[in-house]
Amino acid sequence: MLLTRASPTFLPSTSAASPSPQQAPSSPTFGRSQYRRGGGLVSVSSPVAGQRGAARRRSVMAAAGAVPAAKLEDADALIDSVETFIFDCDGVIWKGDKLIDGVPETLDMLRSKGKRLVFVTNNSTKSRKQYGKKFETLGLNVNEEEIFASSFAAAAYLQSIDFPKDKKVYVIGEDGILKELELAGFQYLGGPSDGDKKIELKPGFYMEHDKDVGAVVVGFDRYFNYYKVQYGTLCIRENPGCLFIATNRDAVTHLTDAQEWAGGGSMVGAILGSTKQEPLVVGKPSTFMMDYLAKKFGITTSQICMVGDRLDTDILFGQNGGCKTLLVLSGVTSVQMLQSPDNSIQPDFYTNQISDFLTLKAATV
Repeated sequence: MLLTRASPTFLPSTSAASPSPQQAPSSPTFGRSQYRRGGGLVSVSSPVAGQRGAARRRSVMAAAGAVPAAKLEDADALIDSVETFIFDCDGVIWKGDKLIDGVPETLDMLRSKGKRLVFVTNNSTKSRKQYGKKFETLGLNVNEEEIFASSFAAAAYLQSIDFPKDKKVYVIGEDGILKELELAGFQYLGGPSDGDKKIELKPGFYMEHDKDVGAVVVGFDRYFNYYKVQYGTLCIRENPGCLFIATNRDAVTHLTDAQEWAGGGSMVGAILGSTKQEPLVVGKPSTFMMDYLAKKFGITTSQICMVGDRLDTDILFGQNGGCKTLLVLSGVTSVQMLQSPDNSIQPDFYTNQISDFLTLKAATV
């Protein structure tokens, strides 16, 4: 199936809203996986096949020649064509703990036009509540209900498949995942508290693990160590039906505004390497969060514009969900990367940063 971009003329779409995460999505961006419960197998929606489907579409696009992205020139036309803007955070709203210029004024302008704003981040180190405090610290008035972090997505996914409450979740990640699991009522172990644990490899040493762990959730983890790798590996390999869930597979992240840092994909890659099992990815570019948002707010995805700085997560997330897409060059992706012959992921539009909504708007008056 060839992935096509929305026409710059912004013709109205008749597409229906995306299916809810609880349903079996008909989109090829979802597959089915099985969770073993009580000796039986229960089929659940799986984002893994979504990544494979996306890879197939990228191959088709490369073979057919993807339509190059257009430089955004008429911001009003884009703004007026959608009801909702979904913004990535790192590289779009802020870098590290520094707000990107013009963001407050841009968000205020969009709200004044009646646009719904949603903030979606693959960073799982914080819960929605903690992200709310970060927005507040940066001087942005953002409601917790407008924030969707991959830490929340991991808990929401487990809820969507009726993950048994008598099972436990082993967490390779930080506090954000733990807080969201706790709010959802799931038992968990691991997290930062395992960061100081070490393995003494003595002759005959046998590492025990909890046989009640039914899922291993892996996210960005500054306390990552060999103990966590081995513990997570044992759970996935030896506990029947144990799920391997990744909050994201981002190669890099913005811990500071000075440079890029190794992202959550490096932690996920370690577990993938030791288990030889592909993870269920609940963050971008999986369509799980898009389906969740479409159901929660009751909107059709054709009325959404996804704004992000990464081609392989943000833009692909929007394309997989059937949204309009805008790439900003204030984060990971440069114009050279966008226009490289090796890049097959082309957004509808690109611009320098989201505050261009203000200047390009003024230029068209």
